[in-house]
Amino acid sequence: MPDAVVIGAGPNGLVAANLLADAGWSVAVLEEQPEPGGAVRHDNGVHPDFVNDLFSSFYPLAAASPVVAGLRLEDHGLRWSRAPHVLAHPLTDGRCAVLDRDVDVTARSLDTFAPGDGDAWRRLYEVWDRLRPDLLGALFTPFPPIRSGIRLAARLRGAGGLRMARTMLLPVRRLGEEEFDGEGGRLLLAGSALHADLAPEAAGSGGFGWLMSMLGQTYGFPVPAGGSGALTAALVHRLRSRGGTLHCGRRVDRVVVRGGRAVGVRTADGETVAARRAVLADVSVPALYGGLVEPEHLPPQVLADLKRFQWDFATFKVDWALDSPVPWQSEEASRAGTVHLADGTAELTRFAAQIATRQIPDRPFSLFGQMTTSDSSRSPRGTESAWAYTHVPHEVEGDAGDEGLTGTWNTKEQEIMADRVERQVERFAPGFRATIRARRILAPPTLESLDRNLWGGAINGGTTALHQQLVFRPLPGSGRPETPVPGLFLASAGAHPGGGVHGAPGANAARAALRRRLPPGRSRVQRALAQRDRIGDRSRRKG
Repeated sequence: MPDAVVIGAGPNGLVAANLLADAGWSVAVLEEQPEPGGAVRHDNGVHPDFVNDLFSSFYPLAAASPVVAGLRLEDHGLRWSRAPHVLAHPLTDGRCAVLDRDVDVTARSLDTFAPGDGDAWRRLYEVWDRLRPDLLGALFTPFPPIRSGIRLAARLRGAGGLRMARTMLLPVRRLGEEEFDGEGGRLLLAGSALHADLAPEAAGSGGFGWLMSMLGQTYGFPVPAGGSGALTAALVHRLRSRGGTLHCGRRVDRVVVRGGRAVGVRTADGETVAARRAVLADVSVPALYGGLVEPEHLPPQVLADLKRFQWDFATFKVDWALDSPVPWQSEEASRAGTVHLADGTAELTRFAAQIATRQIPDRPFSLFGQMTTSDSSRSPRGTESAWAYTHVPHEVEGDAGDEGLTGTWNTKEQEIMADRVERQVERFAPGFRATIRARRILAPPTLESLDRNLWGGAINGGTTALHQQLVFRPLPGSGRPETPVPGLFLASAGAHPGGGVHGAPGANAARAALRRRLPPGRSRVQRALAQRDRIGDRSRRKG
């Protein structure tokens, strides 16, 4: 019997398992799919000579994460690679905003849109540089982040206090208008906010766009050399080197609760796998509270709140094997790993409004990944392994493109939407479609079939909007990995701080489990610290 059972071998589940193994616990990880990784996998499914990532590709949050850094995955085979530029946002008139790890390169790019905008970017970067250590500390620890939060509050006072807080809560459209005279800086911020499901007019989208832009400015958008699955392989290798076990093709259907406590799981084939100390679930919030845990073990309020849980946008993705580099109008775009495709901030607003009104966008804002530009091992010299993804509504009431799409995503609808995405690329890279050797379509149902956490093609474990963050994530009054069932911990992107590959939800869950049930033989000091944490938690609940 292992000390802990981890449901799901996505990055958060594997991080949690590694940290438990580091503490001396025996750990068994059960994964439904035939291979580990969750949304961090690659294959040769588009063309035998090309490596394409199935889901995620770029990992600025992993590069910034103290959790990932502490695992020293480079000792287990992980190598990072980067494109010359981090990000480009071209316009159809040939202008292009560039984000580069050299702040002077970024600034010069923005000055071409409006003199002085480069200095405005430097000012935003200086604020980030001042806040970064404690901001990241607060981001990647359980809520409330007491120590880093206190330090961050002190730094915020030095950075303008309430005025800085106001800036972070602004819609990204307003933030861009206040900080920049030209379109370039506004595009970098607004496009970065739409990496999540935050429209340019959404409260807090300014802070998220600023955070993503500054992560790129500092760390770049690195990719694992050889394919995204190399990150998963390093996590698995590290886990096994510490005695942890991984079992793929093992779907968990139920968390076993006995005596009011989680004591194991039951798999789809009827086997019960007992856990001596804890069960950690790297699964979606609706899957955990709406299926894996039987309703009688949950408070009525949790079940009521679950009905108000909001997913992030659905995702539609196309992978390509290209015979040549992308023929961008802008030379700068050819040197970027990630390219944002929308002809101005107004087009971003139009795109988000169409999704909000349940229309499939006619000019879909697309995030375009140039993987061979980022990592030369991905395809033969002179070619490009590429992808683009866009967002669509979960519930479709119309097609803004007047091609009759209904959101059923049958084969015909997938082909129509993939063609639409390719036409969007052609607006900024005339002749793109002539370079295509092969393509693969990953519609929302396909994404979910490959990873059940991606319900309906949602990739962030739930909306990034303010009403489902911090103490509201995943449900009001939570914000921590503990669940209403003792011994059961939420370790997925559904928990604070949310989506992205940074390992924080898994790490937070592992640390919570270790606090609650210390292995035999730990020191009295360690037990006293655990008791102090429990008392503090009870005091916060009473307050």
